[in-house]
Amino acid sequence: MTTVHEPTTPVADGGLSVWPASATEPRAGDLHVAGVPLAELADRFGTPAYVLDETEVRERCRTYRSAFPDADVLYAAKAFLCRAMVHWTAEEGLGLDVCSAGELELAVITGFPPDRIVLHGNAKTPRDLDMALRMRVGRIVIDSPSEIARLAAAVGPDGHQKVMVRVAPGISAGGHDKIRTGTDDQKFGLSLTDGYAAHAIARLLDQPQLELTGLHCHLGSQITSAQPYLAAVRRMVGLMACLHAQHGLVLPELDLGGGHGIAYRPGEPALDITELARGVRTELAAACAEAGLPVPRLIIEPGRAVVGPAGVALYRVLAVKHTGGQVFVAVDGGMSDNPRPALYGVRYAPRLIGRRSTAEPIPTTVVGRHCEAGDILAADAGLPADVHPGDLLAVPVSGAYHLSMASGYNMTGRPPVVAVRDGAARLLVRRESLEDIRGRDVGL
Repeated sequence: MTTVHEPTTPVADGGLSVWPASATEPRAGDLHVAGVPLAELADRFGTPAYVLDETEVRERCRTYRSAFPDADVLYAAKAFLCRAMVHWTAEEGLGLDVCSAGELELAVITGFPPDRIVLHGNAKTPRDLDMALRMRVGRIVIDSPSEIARLAAAVGPDGHQKVMVRVAPGISAGGHDKIRTGTDDQKFGLSLTDGYAAHAIARLLDQPQLELTGLHCHLGSQITSAQPYLAAVRRMVGLMACLHAQHGLVLPELDLGGGHGIAYRPGEPALDITELARGVRTELAAACAEAGLPVPRLIIEPGRAVVGPAGVALYRVLAVKHTGGQVFVAVDGGMSDNPRPALYGVRYAPRLIGRRSTAEPIPTTVVGRHCEAGDILAADAGLPADVHPGDLLAVPVSGAYHLSMASGYNMTGRPPVVAVRDGAARLLVRRESLEDIRGRDVGL
């Protein structure tokens, strides 16, 4: 455990909005999160490393529970999962949305109630389905017609499993083409537009061991306006009305997925959760009244919006290069611990920590250590002109889709995760060592 003096001064560089609420700067350049100096964490745990503010995670869970008191809030585990995160979400009253047998097993062996877990996936493996059935998960989301027969066979004639059907409502929303999942031209769900979803549901109703509890949709990620969700409500209720007319079916649940956008840099927009909740409730009630249907229980699945802003990534500067009219600052991590800039063009706002600098900020490209020209962490960072090897950089909003998407590229090893709270730090996930990497290589 690490105990430090209580910080007194909030960060005052205009960038506080994208740092954890506990971020403070008791002295210029000495940045603390939850009362713990980030530079001290870099010395103690090494770099690169992820730091996670436990209180921030819990507060964001509570924000969702407060905004959606009558809904089921499921944390999307794909954003980041470890045993501590399982405990935090359980204690804050959230369910879990998992996408694989690995995520499911970690949650259940940690003690998470299986009936509060939903299994997703556009291509579930036999192992995924077998484990979900053995562990008696609350819902399995069917993503394709072939999955209906596979799941029914796995359940058996005397078994029972609650399911939902994922629908592609034909709505384009999200921060990048690669993370827009509500349209008809991508791999997820069953199309509402061409009747594919309604046809699959009719087939599903012929399987008595599968209980259809509701419809599911997920529009994409990094959505910063409530309007796409309101449009989705209308289209999903429209499908529910058709199912009621054709089959006499009244579905008790509607899952609107997640994808709630957050700001990665000061001044960027973020989805207003309170506005979203108010708008969805109003739209759902109105649409159901027009269709003559009871209002279904709402389910939402935030992931990034819960854990993303609670995380900070720490890096050590290895080299500074002035070439081609640019300044490149190379750090000891990169696309192996954060592939998102290379995949989606995500922009971050790194900050020099651990020392005070009076130098003027200059346009800087922060790059990683890997053998790829696209290994860029921040293309237009404004760092002090005197940044040099040995300096520390901290990157806010690093809690989601960093460790979960980390790779073994160049065999550098995945970074550790350190939790901070009330002036103390503890290791949640240890660094992947060279011994770990060698241990998987079984020889010639």
